[in-house]
Amino acid sequence: MLAYRFASDGTLEVLLVHPGGPWWAKKDDGAWSIPKGEYEEGSEPRAVAEREFAEELGSRISLDDALELGEIRQRGGKVVRAWAVQHDLDPSRITSNSFTIEWPPRSGKFQEFPEIDKAAWFEPSEARRKINSAQAEFIDRLIGSLGSET
Repeated sequence: MLAYRFASDGTLEVLLVHPGGPWWAKKDDGAWSIPKGEYEEGSEPRAVAEREFAEELGSRISLDDALELGEIRQRGGKVVRAWAVQHDLDPSRITSNSFTIEWPPRSGKFQEFPEIDKAAWFEPSEARRKINSAQAEFIDRLIGSLGSET
């Protein structure tokens, strides 16, 4: 789900999330993503997108008036389907679900990490640098649907 808003000066901004956990802690450019999750065969993709947004950010969103952005394939082969919806939230107030992994590896110790450790609003040019390179296509498709970057 690609949330977007217009700043007070009319500039388009998109919301990206940074994955939590030790593998991502020191990664920035190219590490951010749209809020997303996997859905199984037979699941309603739009309902899964709404649920994942709520789980990753602690904010409910509806896809009733969403723009269909289609699918992209990431380098590792994962297919991501997305919608864009105009929505505003305070990134400093996100609450994410968490996951548990053995950390450090082979230590026998398990630690819990947030799935998303931060979220932020970015103008399209900066967002393209921050986001997973394949997902940058969603930003371009949103701009195409809106008619411009502002």
